[in-house]
Amino acid sequence: MASSNVTGSGTAHRRGGYAAESAWATGWTGAAAVLMTFGGIMAIFQGIAAIAEDDVFVVTRNWTYEFSLTGWGWIHLILGALVLLAGLSLFRGATWARAVGVALAGLSMVANFLWLPHAPVWSIVLIVIDGFIIWALCAPRRESRA
Repeated sequence: MASSNVTGSGTAHRRGGYAAESAWATGWTGAAAVLMTFGGIMAIFQGIAAIAEDDVFVVTRNWTYEFSLTGWGWIHLILGALVLLAGLSLFRGATWARAVGVALAGLSMVANFLWLPHAPVWSIVLIVIDGFIIWALCAPRRESRA
């Protein structure tokens, strides 16, 4: 097997029609899939909590981006479901899931920035995780046909 993409064990790492330039890139894509799946589930729970019980979250007055918690709950619920589906599709090796994952992680960053007054620590953690997901999904790959 002649491949310029060989790791120490002698196997090439391939996912969804793309050969990762290194084993690290393949591993980071798997990590991004795990984080997207977990983040999607947590966003769904966050959305349900905001829809069902408005007194669960702190309401900050005079904030520039002031919206109703119920509206934010629906945004987090829908976005969380989409992130969960894209994360699960990454596990299956779907090529489209990488591009969709980058877009959804970007939307999640914006949503969590606007969610800062309600859950500041959680929002900052999710912004950092979304940045990692974007980096992991944009890791360099070369197209190869199996």
